[in-house]
Amino acid sequence: MALDLLDYERKARLAVMGFWGNREAAKQRQIATGRTDQGERAGVTDGKNMDGFIDLILDIVRANGLAHADIHLKKGVLTLPGYFRPTKLWDLLVTYKGQLIAAIELKSQVGPSFGNNFNNRTEEAIGTAHDLWTAYREEAFGKQPRPFVGWLMMVENAEKSCRPVRDKSPHFPVFPEFQGASYLKRYDILCQRLVQEQLYTTAALLASPRTAAVDGEFSELSDMTSLKTFVTSLAGHVAAEAARLD
Repeated sequence: MALDLLDYERKARLAVMGFWGNREAAKQRQIATGRTDQGERAGVTDGKNMDGFIDLILDIVRANGLAHADIHLKKGVLTLPGYFRPTKLWDLLVTYKGQLIAAIELKSQVGPSFGNNFNNRTEEAIGTAHDLWTAYREEAFGKQPRPFVGWLMMVENAEKSCRPVRDKSPHFPVFPEFQGASYLKRYDILCQRLVQEQLYTTAALLASPRTAAVDGEFSELSDMTSLKTFVTSLAGHVAAEAARLD
């Protein structure tokens, strides 16, 4: 059976428009109620910014053989057991017939600060995956094939995320590919290496300017970290699991 990627590019543009629109709407609601967060945080605390991408992922799951899978989106049912900690809260889980099909994280970062946030996201992504796979090795999810583990990142395409960044490493040199690399480029390297080291099945990076609230504009930095690679890998995994379990 051929994989069904639906009209994922159109859906992605709608998700991008929703991302920027939801941020602005959250800010306006806080202003109206007189409870405004500091800086960019006002557009984050609403918690709905990545919902369009969640809808796209669910459409891919349902269209490729697991229409009756259990989709977990509420906080109370998004935890998985860990190895280095008791549990980890994920952004989206898919289970079917008692088996873990997919665990996915959806993250975003906008300016003006990119440096500290990049480091935090990097450490979080690596730690989360290492914890999950160690728990999997110890049969925390029972005996089952490896689940799909995905990481999708949306980063503001802005002057500060695109310009070269200097690093200080007084004792040993930084790897050449990081020298002078922008934060967007660093995220692309991170996503590629998360997959190369088998920490994630696939990791996608989308870059989008704030003006995309109007047209859903986004760009990708490499084929390996593209949205098409992400949705194709997910669709293939879902189709294989549907054939195995049905």
